[in-house]
Parts: sequence; C-alpha cells; structure tokens
Amino acid sequence: MPLNRRIVLASRPEGLPTEQNFGVEQASIPVAGPGQMLLKTRWLSLDPYMRARMSAAKSYTPPIEVGGLMVGGTIAEVIESNVPGFQRGELVLSNSGWQEYAVAGAKSVHKLEVEDGLPVTAALGVLGMPGLTAYVGLYDIGQPKAGETVVVSAAAGAVGSVVGQLAKRKGARAVGIAGGAEKCAYVVDELGFDACVDYKAADFKDALAAACPNGVDVYFDNVGGRVTDAVFDLLNTFARVPLCGRIGSINDATPPAGPDRAPALLTAMLTRRLHVQGFIVSDHWHRNDAFLEEVGALVKDGTLRYREDVTEGLENAVSAFLGMLQGKNLGKALVKI
Repeated sequence: MPLNRRIVLASRPEGLPTEQNFGVEQASIPVAGPGQMLLKTRWLSLDPYMRARMSAAKSYTPPIEVGGLMVGGTIAEVIESNVPGFQRGELVLSNSGWQEYAVAGAKSVHKLEVEDGLPVTAALGVLGMPGLTAYVGLYDIGQPKAGETVVVSAAAGAVGSVVGQLAKRKGARAVGIAGGAEKCAYVVDELGFDACVDYKAADFKDALAAACPNGVDVYFDNVGGRVTDAVFDLLNTFARVPLCGRIGSINDATPPAGPDRAPALLTAMLTRRLHVQGFIVSDHWHRNDAFLEEVGALVKDGTLRYREDVTEGLENAVSAFLGMLQGKNLGKALVKI
C-alpha cells in the first residue's frame, strides 16, 4: 500500500539552511471526509518566502513549527471527491505543501483552468503568485513612467523577469541585476532588458552606475543587502522603491560588518523624498483579475517571456530549494512530483 511522503522542518536553520534542517516522513495517505477531496500533488512551487517561514522570528505569517510540514503552493490532481463541482482527475491550485497527498475542502483550492498553449505550471509562476507580485509592486507602488529608469534585482528570477518586461511596456529603461554572465545574457537577450549588471563582479557598483547614467527612478528590491546599498546611492529625487524581498540577506546569521547604513538610508529617504514601501502580495488578491487579463494575454501571444527551472521528484526538493536560495536556478523553481 502506498504511503504519503512528507518533508518537514527538522530544526531551525542558523544562516543558510542545510539538508539537516529537513526531515522526511512517511505516513498513511489521508482519507477525504464529507466536504473534502483527496489530492495528489503533481507540482510544487519553491519560493524565497519559505526560508522566512523556517525562522521563529515574528513576521506577517506564523512560522512553521519544528516537525511541521514545509509549506508551499501546489498543483494537485483530485483523486477522490466528496465536494460537489470537483471531479476525479481535475487539477486544482492548492497550498498542500511538501507532500504527495493531502485532503482539502472547496474553499482552500481553486479549480485550474488550463489555457490553450500554456503549461499548467504557469499558474505557479508567471501567471501565479510571482507574476502578480511583479504586477502589483511595479504598477501600484513603482508607477514607472516613459523615459524613467527602472532597476530590478534578481532580474532572472520569477518575479524580477516579469518586472523588467512590464517596465519596458511602460516605456521605461529596464536595468536588471543578476548573478553571473549567463543570467545577465538571458535578461538582456531573451527578456529584452536594456542592460543587466552582474552583482558578483568586482566592478559591480561602477557598472551599475554606468548602466544608469540618469540615475534610478524605480528600484524593485527583491534582495536587500549590499545590492540595495549600491542602488540607493543612485536613486533620484522622488524615486519609488517597492520592497518585495530580502533573499540576499535572509540567511545572514549576524548583522553585516562595517558601519551602520541605516542613518544614511534614512537621510536619503528624507532629503530625496523617496517613497519606500514594503508589500505582501496576499494583501492584493483583488488585483488578480486585472493582472490575469493583461499579463495572461502577453504570455499567450509570446510577448512576455519566462522560464521554468524544473527538478524531478519530491526527494530532490530540498536540494533544489537550497540551490534557489543560492541563486542557482534560472527562472521559476518548480518540483515535478
């Protein structure tokens, strides 16, 4: 009889997570009760926010408890259904986490309508939470105008790749920041950014300044850390900064060495009248219909480009996740189960 494999948080990481922070369990396949359906996970999304959920620090969502299931968005197949309107064999979007089987009610899933010519996995990436994050952060907070310069960090990732392409559609100059020559080439040659700067290069700050001769009007910040320090020096008066993530520093076990940058950043915010706003996409689900209408059309006709970085097997999810935290993926990180 098959069992339900689950990946749980074995211990809280100090710094960059390791394999030892995760555990694998095998349990009986759950039984769908009245008003529930049994789901079999087909695809698991890997996202930077999962690292924050591994920490006990206070945040916008509760942490995963030690011994608890790793959280994550999924595409799952309905195996059994006691819910009217959901049939065996249908695909649903769910948040059933890092496991092979789960039970869910109708309110916790969304029936997946497969668009012609698009893979179902787009619902976890370019037309899912990452895409909506890019759309809301850029349009509602960044508000780019024609002729302005938009800089986005983690530009080859699931969020950043969409930000730059949407900025171009607004007539802005799109400058990406990514790690390594391969990613920078992808950002410019395939995604159509005007420039991309390698943050790993010794001349990163000088190269960034050269790529932004008129300064920076919008900085879509996915990483924090020293990359954000470098961009802040180039921000124009009245620049807008959507704060989306801090993957560049989230694994730091101690504060960064050197002088405290907070006074300088606060001074810049005051004297240059910067608009700096943190946002969480779950506060903006009301924008999803508009997002799907606009971006969905761009994806379907091939105008907006994207990639998926697929790992096979739940047993390889941990190594794929650790690789993503170190920037080894190119495009949206997914696990096929």
